[in-house]
Amino acid sequence: MTWRTWAVARACAQVVARAYAPMFALACAPVVALAADDHSEADIIDIANDYGIDPAPLLVTGDVEYGAYLSGECTTCHQTSGNYDGIPVITQWDEVYFKVAMHEYRLKTRENPVMQLVAGRLGDEEIASLAAYFAQIED
Repeated sequence: MTWRTWAVARACAQVVARAYAPMFALACAPVVALAADDHSEADIIDIANDYGIDPAPLLVTGDVEYGAYLSGECTTCHQTSGNYDGIPVITQWDEVYFKVAMHEYRLKTRENPVMQLVAGRLGDEEIASLAAYFAQIED
């Protein structure tokens, strides 16, 4: 493949990715347009049961400043601008569903070797803090 062919293919892939970004984001992780405050404890327990995970980690409250401190590794790949460039956008996700996704990676029930490695090193408080931080970032 020549450089020009590769550049055209990449440009086409970016156009397709932008056009279908909402669908890809939903396929990668369920994003719900609810603020974390909109979830009662019973709602969170129901969500945990729907995904077959322990509700306790989803009930942990995160610290936005700690999440900002931890976010460097995440933002190496995930853009904070809200732009989709082949790697899912993680800003403005519902905190509970962010935690669900990270715990599924940690449990290796959601497939992605890189994310499984990253999530496997995080504790419940760290995941909750990252969820709180990324939920409040504006595009």
